Formats: sequence, C-alpha cells, structure tokens
Amino acid sequence: MSATSLLLQLIVILSTARLCGWVLRYVGQPSVVGEMAAGLMLGPVVMGALFPALHAQLFSKESLQGLSSLSTLGLVLFMFVVGLELRASQGVREQLRSAGYVGVLSILVPAALGIAIAPALHPSLAPAGVGFWPFALFIAAALSITAFPVMARILKDRGMTRTPFGQLSLGAAAVVDVFAWILLAFVVAMVGAGEGYQGLLKTTLGMVVVLCVLFLAVKPAFAWLLRTKAPEGEPSITLMAALMIGLLATSLATEWLHLHAVFGAFLFGACLPRDDRLLKSLTERIEPISIVVLMPLFFALAGLGTTANAFSGAGVGAMLLILGVAAFGKIAGGAIGARMAGYGWRDSLATGSLMNARGLMELIVMKIGLDAGLIGPELFTMLLVMALVTTAMTGPLINLFIGRKAVAVTEQPAELNRPAAP
Repeated sequence: MSATSLLLQLIVILSTARLCGWVLRYVGQPSVVGEMAAGLMLGPVVMGALFPALHAQLFSKESLQGLSSLSTLGLVLFMFVVGLELRASQGVREQLRSAGYVGVLSILVPAALGIAIAPALHPSLAPAGVGFWPFALFIAAALSITAFPVMARILKDRGMTRTPFGQLSLGAAAVVDVFAWILLAFVVAMVGAGEGYQGLLKTTLGMVVVLCVLFLAVKPAFAWLLRTKAPEGEPSITLMAALMIGLLATSLATEWLHLHAVFGAFLFGACLPRDDRLLKSLTERIEPISIVVLMPLFFALAGLGTTANAFSGAGVGAMLLILGVAAFGKIAGGAIGARMAGYGWRDSLATGSLMNARGLMELIVMKIGLDAGLIGPELFTMLLVMALVTTAMTGPLINLFIGRKAVAVTEQPAELNRPAAP
C-alpha cells in the first residue's frame, strides 16, 4: 500500500467523521454517535451502494492493513484511558450498594434476554463451526455492555455529573464494565485458543499470571516511579516511555493469550496508582490523538465490515428483535435496580436510559467478536445499528423522564432527591 493511498484514506475518514459528528451534535447527540454513523456511511451499505467503483478503489482489501494497525493502536490507547478513569471514579465506593443493584440487574436482565433469543439467531447468524453456548454468551455480553465514557460525556454536557442519578449511573456503569469484560474475555477464551478446554485452561491461567504481575509487581513499581519522578503528577518523557512500553507489553501479553489487546490495555490502566493529577495529564496527552485521529479509523473499519444483507428479508426482523431486547433489557434492568436502591421512578427510568447508552464500547465488543469468529458480517451490522440507536435514544429519554432540571438538583443532598425504599 502506498503512502498516497493511506493519506487519502485518512483524509476521507477524518473529514467524514468530523462532519457527521458536528451534524449530530447540532441536533443534540454526542459526537461519537456521528462518528459511528460515519463508519456506516463509508461502508458498503451506503458509500459502497452509491459509488461502488470509488468505494472499491479507495478501500480495497489489500489497502486496509495500515488502517487496521493504526485503529488497533487507537483502541489500545483509548482502553488504557478507560481503565484509568474506572480507577479514578468515586461512584463505586461512594454508592456501592446502590450501584451494585443497578449494575448487576442491568447486566443480568439483558444477558438473560440475549440468551433467550439466541436459539432464534444461532441457526442463521452464527458462523459455521461456532457452537450455541459461545454464540449465546457472546450475545449476552454484547447486550449487557454500557459505554462508560459516553455516559460520562452525556452527564457532563448536561451538568448532571453530580446529581443523585448521575452519580448512581456512573458507579453502576463501572460495575457493568468490569463484569461484562470478564464475561467477554471468558467467551473469547472459549473459542480463541483453538485447543478446546485445554486452551481455555491455558488462557485462564495465563490471565491469572498477568493479573498477579500487574497488581503485585507493576503497580508498586509505577507507584514508586510516579512518587519519585513525577510528584506533581506530570510524567517526564522517560516516564511516559515507560508507561507506553508497559501498556504495549500488557496488550501484547493478552493478545498472545488469544484474548484481544484491548483487555491488556484496560487492565494496565486499571492497575496504575490512582492519582487524579496523573489521570488529567495522561488524558490531555493521549485523548486528542486517540479520539480525534485514531478512533475514527476504527469506526471506518467497523463500517467496512458491515453488509447490506442485514437489511433484507428475515434480517430486518432479527435486527428489530435485537434492538428491542437490548433497549428493554437495559432500561428495565437499570430502572428496577435504581428503584430497589430507593430512587423515585423518574430518576430510576433516567438511570436505566443512561445504562442503555452503548456507544464505542459496543463497537469494541463487536470487533472482538468478529475477529474471534463468533459472529459474521450480518450480525455485526445488526449490532452496529443497535449501538447507534440505543446511544441516540439516551438524550431524548432523559429529557422525557426528568427534563433538564438536573443542574438545580446538583447542589442538593442525595437524601432530598431520593424517597425511602419501597
């Protein structure tokens, strides 16, 4: 692939992503929804159908290796920051009981519904050779995921970060992310090693070793380095290099264990010592390049993996079934959990609506499933549409349930905004 072709691809992808992101933000949606839509527009469903010759020349299969490598790097950097933010969140510690109710139920309800519809999806949508339970468990994981970064962005843009239901939702999303990624890692390990249960055992033991090394050796080592070399939370160039080497090495380890590199990136970020100044510094240095430049490449590649077959015949029915189950499971599970924790119905339904935002995290799950051979292009396309629609639903549903009153509520104690448990 020539440098000219790669540069042209980058210009087209980044321009389309920025344009779609701006349009969607103008109508009140998070920019990530526009960037996800840009990926779909650049794929065979839209651009490939309208301009087949241009699409085939611009995004020929042999020219995509460079984009794939850059998008993997973007995923690794993004998940590293997600791991850092998960450690930095106070939601789980401050509202462990309430967040636990919401988090667990917003996993169990959609996961159970996902397994329930798997018999209808497996015969026609599972790739050849994929057994029922790996497929069903992947569907359960895909429907259970919540986009922690997108949720945080929505709450911040609306001034709802410190509202009772906002704090509850952030804490619950952290719980969801942990358990959903554990389930996804287990499913990928089931099929990724290619050695049956012996391969699963090997991968599991390997992950135990990685976790021990990270939290018993790497974490104290970086705690010492940061304490001595970056006491103000501003890492030097040498320390940044050490962080990047550690990040890439952990990502390589999980890739070698037949898991995706994003698992290693997430774990490396989560294992670092908690320091808000360090988080701010790393976020300012990493997010611009990962989110603005590299992540749109991931969206574009996701769009290139779609197929128009998902919108014809029985595919439409399957897509509507997935969308309905995904939305109902998340909203109902989150709302029931919040209600059990003592919140009013309006705040409970708003919490469920926030848990329904899947965004970028869903695309990462889908890409892992596609790479592992758990799903094919048709189901990949359906899940992409589901991720777009459920994320776009979040803002309007919050307006429906609680309006835009959250800034005034922010300063009030949680007890004043939460009735006694029923």
